[in-house]
Amino acid sequence: MAVENVKIYLQKQGWNREILMFTHSSATVELAAEAVGVEPARIAKTLSFYTEDKEGAFIVVVAGDKKIDNRKFKESFGMRARMVSFEDVEKMTGHPVGGVCPFANPDGVEVYLDESLRRFESVFPAAGSDRSAVELSCGELERYSHARAWVDVCK
Repeated sequence: MAVENVKIYLQKQGWNREILMFTHSSATVELAAEAVGVEPARIAKTLSFYTEDKEGAFIVVVAGDKKIDNRKFKESFGMRARMVSFEDVEKMTGHPVGGVCPFANPDGVEVYLDESLRRFESVFPAAGSDRSAVELSCGELERYSHARAWVDVCK
């Protein structure tokens, strides 16, 4: 269901390509890189964090080979990084664990893109399931995700 929502969402944005579907899981960076046939760094890892009041969530998309730097995160967002719990992920992002992506999220879920992605001509975020992805340039990712800003929050 989430993949279909992503497809409809992207088509409404003017995207006219196919979602890549895999026969095996692409839920981790390593599995996604293997499924797509690219280096792990080009997987656009979509991380979900609680808002300060823990009532909502926001998303930060980072390169697959990067990790969040807590100091930079706090400088950028004015709060400590608290990842959304496994139990809350689908409810708060609209997508299951392994398929979280920066598209077709519930209202109020803001998207940020990390500078670590800019070194690639194209990247591969998930597309709503743990067996899907789309290939996008960084400009397309910014446009289709309606990213609020580019941030520098990785080590």
